[in-house]
Amino acid sequence: MSNMITRRHLFARGATGLGAVAMSHLFAGEDGQRKPHFAPRAKRIVYLFQSGGPSQLDLFDYKPLLQKQNGAELPASVRAGQRLTGMSGNQSSFPLAGTQFKFEQHGESRRWVSDLLPHTARIVDKLTFVHSMHTEAINHDPAITFLQTGSQLAGRPSLGAWLSYGLGSANQDLPAFSVLVSKNKGGQPLYARLWGNGFLPSTHQGVQFRPGKDRVLYLADPDGVDKATRRKMLDSLRDLHEAAYERELDPAIRARVAQYEMAYRMQMSVPEVSDVSNEPDHVFDLYGQDARDPGTYAANCLMARRLLERGVRCVQLYHQGWDQHGGLVGAIKGQCRETDKASAALVLDLQARGLLDDTLVVWGGEFGRTNYSQGKLTKNNYGRDHHPRCFTMWMAGGGMKPGYAHGETCEYGYNVVSDPVHVHDLQATILHQLGLDHERLNYRYQGRRFRLTDVHGNVVRPLLA
Repeated sequence: MSNMITRRHLFARGATGLGAVAMSHLFAGEDGQRKPHFAPRAKRIVYLFQSGGPSQLDLFDYKPLLQKQNGAELPASVRAGQRLTGMSGNQSSFPLAGTQFKFEQHGESRRWVSDLLPHTARIVDKLTFVHSMHTEAINHDPAITFLQTGSQLAGRPSLGAWLSYGLGSANQDLPAFSVLVSKNKGGQPLYARLWGNGFLPSTHQGVQFRPGKDRVLYLADPDGVDKATRRKMLDSLRDLHEAAYERELDPAIRARVAQYEMAYRMQMSVPEVSDVSNEPDHVFDLYGQDARDPGTYAANCLMARRLLERGVRCVQLYHQGWDQHGGLVGAIKGQCRETDKASAALVLDLQARGLLDDTLVVWGGEFGRTNYSQGKLTKNNYGRDHHPRCFTMWMAGGGMKPGYAHGETCEYGYNVVSDPVHVHDLQATILHQLGLDHERLNYRYQGRRFRLTDVHGNVVRPLLA
């Protein structure tokens, strides 16, 4: 046997190298959890991601001036030379488009909500609105990647992966980070890297639940393999991998074994959490009858609640179809029919079960939409292009200030005029509510320390209760 010692062995055996550091974060205590940096307000999060960019001007950000000046040209002083996408940048005219939908104030907080969202309107006093969100990306893929990973470039860990890395799991039989994508929805493509682990150990990647027989792919045993055989196989694999780890000291080896073991446990836990047959009728009445159809947005919201109450740390829902460059009036009605009732139901259901106070609910897309019409503006229809300068998101529970609206856009709905909230500020605030300091939650990779918020971000304290 060679007497040579590798660099990895030297550092790992000295408990000061990358191997030891990585392993200390990969394996938590017996309950699978790690201590937060400080006392958290939220123990878990569900992020309802509306892919495509919902129009804030037709949902939440009421601008009477657009109604009065409908069809008038967007003033050059308002645009101030800001960049446009290639889809409307060559238009000879930028006619202002007032919304076709009626806005009213709701709740004791008197929040403006359009008639597209009657169920959300009923719970506004439980919600925290941010009207001054802004981002750096003007196209879908970099904008979605930025919100989900903190970088416009692919390859970084996702928000859920960072939470799994920082806090661990509260249920060893289910993944700390679960993902649900609405079925049969067109729109901008979604990639598994949006819920990936990036350079973090693979145990932190999101696990996608799907409709149909195989709720999680590759979980079932092959034909002819029973549980006892599977257990013997895993035990043998563990021994082989442990021998490989002793030679290589590569944390990825043990991460792979941990994934095998999780899959084995999920063979029992996934069928149980996916079986909604024991849910009473009033729950389906609350979420809507689509909740009986696996894979719909409503069914995924119900599934999210079942995962959260079983200790899953982060549940991410993706719903495509909000990219309405033309024909917005009809298309946005359909999107709201699919999502409004179930989104409100999830908040109400969590509250009824005593879970809302320590569950953070986040709703929003990757950017907003323009106040001018992309393409031809008609009496009854219009489209809106991408608009990164300002958009609206809402949050609920998890220590957020209910009935509060933060930030303001100009009277044209084009620019933020007070209390701007950058994507990194949102990410820092989310981590803070879960007890994590975004500057301290980092991971050393390729010679430098990375974090979700890069070198930016501030906790938006006015949002906090």
